[in-house]
Amino acid sequence: MNAHESPLGRAAAEEYASWFKALADATRIQIVSLLARRREPMTVGEIVAASGVGQSTVSHHLKILAEVRFVLVEKRGTSSLYRINETCVSCFPTAADVVMGNPAPLAPACD
Repeated sequence: MNAHESPLGRAAAEEYASWFKALADATRIQIVSLLARRREPMTVGEIVAASGVGQSTVSHHLKILAEVRFVLVEKRGTSSLYRINETCVSCFPTAADVVMGNPAPLAPACD
């Protein structure tokens, strides 16, 4: 069996699975898309206003997205600001390509 026929390594598969699981919800996709398009930190209130989803739901989804580091949180005083992790913008398509059997390009580590 050559390298192209062997399965993806377990550690990489588990990491990629956590990424895909984090995006397995339409609201989380909308939040990631919003933050990626804005390219600037936003408060929960701003995300709620832009998405039309309730505050507790947005907060829940942001927590999940932050756990896999798609979204980064920065504190400013008593406020938390959320922004897209720019590294994920380039790494996630790579993960999808690798899972689908394409060779992994040489790229910086995604974290």
